[in-house]
Amino acid sequence: MAVLDQLARQLSVAEGWRADRRCCADMVMAAAQGLELVLLKPRRFMNLNGLSVASAAETYSFHPEDIYLVHDDLDKALGKVAIKLGGSARGHNGVRSCISALRSNEMTRLRVGIGRPEGAVTVSSYVLSPFSPQEQERLEQVLAQAATFLLEHILRRRAPVGEPGDRG
Repeated sequence: MAVLDQLARQLSVAEGWRADRRCCADMVMAAAQGLELVLLKPRRFMNLNGLSVASAAETYSFHPEDIYLVHDDLDKALGKVAIKLGGSARGHNGVRSCISALRSNEMTRLRVGIGRPEGAVTVSSYVLSPFSPQEQERLEQVLAQAATFLLEHILRRRAPVGEPGDRG
């Protein structure tokens, strides 16, 4: 959610978030280099958020391959981001919910590293706990980098194809 908030700030639409009852989510429309974007923050529990994503896909006529999921990744250190094209949920309940609700695994995922818990801390309590003061210091930079990386990937992937003979 924080990455989407940052992306909304970068696209100057952060004040436009509104509740969308059709999708049980907060959403905002944005434009970037002529491309219309729908930013969506499901309001359901993580293991049910696929229902919100599927409702939005139906409402806005998106196919699974048009959708970018942004989610945390325990297997990456805090601040590491990666794009994953399709594939399994790899144990992430929110991604599993989206795959199930959309009946597809063709979504692109922006995986944002949060690292694994240390000691006897359970995964569920770890992912629901606030960031430590040391992590908070890095968070602003991590969110900005993740949002920029996401937007650049979307724009590169969705760039219009030039006319024959064009160099670009």
